[in-house]
This record gives sequence, C-alpha cells and structure tokens, in this order.
Amino acid sequence: MQAGRPTGPLVQGYEVIIGFETHTQLTTQSKIFSRASTAFGAEPNTQASAVDFALPGALPVMNKGAVQRAIEFGLAVNAHIAESSVFARKNYFYPDLPKGYQISQFEIPVVQGGAVEFFLDGEKKSVRLVRAHLEEDAGKSLHEDFIGQSGIDLNRAGTPLLEIVTEPDMRSSAEAVAYAKELHKIVTWIGICDGNMQEGSFRCDANVSVRKPGADLGTRREIKNLNSFKFMQQAIDYEVRWQIEQIEDGHAIQQATVLFDPDTGETRSMRTKEDAADYRYFPDPDLPPLVISREWVEKTSSAMTELPRVMATRLVAAWGIPEYDASMLTQSKAMAAYFESAADACKNPKLASNWLMGEITRRLKGDEISIEDAPVSASQLASLIRRIADGVISNNAAKQVFEALWTGEEQDIDAIIDAKGLTQMSDTGELEKIIDDVLAANAKNVGEVKAGNAKAMNALVGQAMKATKGKANPAQVNELLKKKLA
Repeated sequence: MQAGRPTGPLVQGYEVIIGFETHTQLTTQSKIFSRASTAFGAEPNTQASAVDFALPGALPVMNKGAVQRAIEFGLAVNAHIAESSVFARKNYFYPDLPKGYQISQFEIPVVQGGAVEFFLDGEKKSVRLVRAHLEEDAGKSLHEDFIGQSGIDLNRAGTPLLEIVTEPDMRSSAEAVAYAKELHKIVTWIGICDGNMQEGSFRCDANVSVRKPGADLGTRREIKNLNSFKFMQQAIDYEVRWQIEQIEDGHAIQQATVLFDPDTGETRSMRTKEDAADYRYFPDPDLPPLVISREWVEKTSSAMTELPRVMATRLVAAWGIPEYDASMLTQSKAMAAYFESAADACKNPKLASNWLMGEITRRLKGDEISIEDAPVSASQLASLIRRIADGVISNNAAKQVFEALWTGEEQDIDAIIDAKGLTQMSDTGELEKIIDDVLAANAKNVGEVKAGNAKAMNALVGQAMKATKGKANPAQVNELLKKKLA
C-alpha cells in the first residue's frame, strides 16, 4: 500500500488489500487488428481472419475505433492521454493464442492515471487508476467432456480490449464491488462497452492480499474472470479467509492465479502467477507507435455525452439534492432522465429522489427489470408526489396508490384514491372531535406527556391515526395534540 492511502476494516486482525484489472470489450464492429467481425454467438472459427489465425505474412492494422474509445475512457476518468504509446508483444504459449504472443501495451500505455469515484454506505471513495491499455483478446478453448476432446475457437481472438488497472486502493470486498459497479456504469454510459458480463464483455480480475496493519504488502493472488458482482464478493471474501488461515497456520502465500467456483464457493489455484519479466515484452515490429494528436482529444472531449459525475454535480446545483442522492440517480442515463422528468413536473426534487431510491428501486430489483420498463411513469410519480404535497393523501396512502399503479390495477391516480377511500381528512372540526375522544380514552398517556415523556406523545398520535383509519394528516394530528396538551 502506498503511503497515505486509507485503511479499512480489519478481518481477524488483518488488513485486506485489493487491486483490480478489468478487461472491457470495446464496442467496435471489427477486431482491433483485422476486419473480422466481433459479433457474439457465431459458429466456432467463422469470424477469424488470416491475421487472427496468425497465417504467415498476415500483418496487423490498427482499428481507429478502438483508439477512439480508449480516448473517451481516458477523458471520462480524468486521465492523461498519451500523445505517443507503444504496442508490445506479450509472449506466452497457450493453444488459443496461435501467434505465441498477445499484442498489448506495456511500458507506454495509451491512458495513464485517472481515478474512479463512488459512494459506499454514504461515504465517498476514490480508487486511483494506474493505466488503461489497448490489447487483443485471445481465443477460447472448448472442452467437450462427453467425447473426451478439446477444440479451439478463434472467434474471440483479436477482439479489442481496454484493460483498466487500479492501484491496490480497495480495503474490502464491498468496496471492490462498488468500484466495479461504478466502472461498469462509466464504460456503458459513454458507450465504449456493452457491459454484458455473461458474454464476457466486462471481465474483472481481483488481486487480493492480506497483511498485519503497518506491515509490507502481502503476496497477492489473482482471482481471474469474475463475471458477476455477486460472485466477485463471494470470491474475494473466500480468498481473504483462506489467506488468513494459511498465514495463521504458518504457511507462506505463494503468488498464483486462481479461479472461483460458484458451485463450491471456493477459489482454487490454476497456475503459478507470472511476473512481467516472464512474458519477455518487446515492442511489436509490425506496429508503429500510436500517435494521438491534441486536436483529436479535444474534438472527442467536445463531442462526448455528459458524464455521470458531471451530471451528478449539475443535479446537486439545479435541484438542491444531496451529493449522495445525485450519485445514486446517475447510475444510468435512463434513471437520471426519469428523475429530472419527475422532479420538473412535481417541483419537489427531494421527494422524487426519495421515491426513486426507495420504493421504485426496490420494486425494480424485485421484478428484475430496468427503469425503462417500470410500470409507473415519471409523470405518474410526479402526480402522486403532488397529491402528497397538497395534503390529498398521506405517505402511507401513497404507497397503496403506487402499488395499484405498479401492478396495473388502475392507471388513474385519483380513481385509485377514490376507490380505496384514501383521501386525507380535511375537516378540522371532525379531526378535533376524534382527538378529544383519544385524549379522554388515554388519560395515562396524557399524564406521561405532561410529565415530559415524548414516547407517550407518539402513542397518542398512533391512537389518533388508528381512529381515523390512517386518513388524518400525521403532522396536523401532532399539531392539534400539542395545542390541546399545552
């Protein structure tokens, strides 16, 4: 850990250190060094060119679209875009790597530095980026256990990747998942990656180590190809426990690459972890340095969509909502648009934010749908909020109306309110009579309130709300009770 980096919660007296390497598949239609298609799901080896097969004499040609997307990412995370970067050959042998090396970037990457900011449990966090470099993906080994044979599919070979590498700044699995979700949001928001984890478009490798507070960094083990946020947290938690147990039993941690098995919930060693020297990097003689002009960067910057962090800052300034709310509401463009539409229509941004982050988010997760498919529109939510603000219905009644809207029981808010008899009491005289009856029937609570017992006042409010079948305005009930007990 670098000096000055924050510490996190200890696990059995150990500090957890986590760094990430994330492979984001770029949304180009063709591969990084050939014109072969990057479409997912084709028959094996039907989308591989002479370059991808590494046939003699086939030479790589840089895909400008991949560079464009790298620039966009660099701008999104406030990184430095190198004016000149170099491609290198990363040498290793594996059946799905026909050239015997992978074209990547080593000493001079295209994107340098930057940071990803996010909230965790209401606290703002920042993870520093070391670099983001362009490289080609390898092919895929197919193992047909039922016939005892293996094959190679080179459809993925040459698919453009942007590998994003962090400093070891994360201190818990929860923080690591929050970072990964924020990074996922950024790359999908700006459109450089579709973010499909099941198809391998967004693959995370977690470097995990533990140490006693104040000690040198421990030996890390790299958990490869985590393709869901749920498995990510499970894998890191298991790996942390395993490393601590090994150290406590007197064993040294060996640097290794490991895989997570979702069925057992355990990590298992795949191979001894290589260091950079093992790959014998050297500049690729078939590719000249990648030169990016300042004009190209400036043109890209001016054409980019409003970034999540920029939009969040604008929402705070325009609507007066807390920074945390703005961060949650910019989890997607659709969510932000929904909020702005509802807030503009109801003129109550904080209540709109509360509903979106509360009831609506809960229902979206429960039904496993996105905000675009929400049964309750932004205009309907705004109308519901106006009924609350105008005193027509209570918050509890609003939840009943929302439930009816969400389930499709009825689409007209006022019709639901009338049908369910949810209109709040507006007759002050009738409410005063009910409160007088409550006070007469609860002499003990009245005495306790006069003696300074605040809980007894809550009990009286509850009795009054019960007597009105929830139709009274709680604030009005409180006010009348205080007046009568003064």
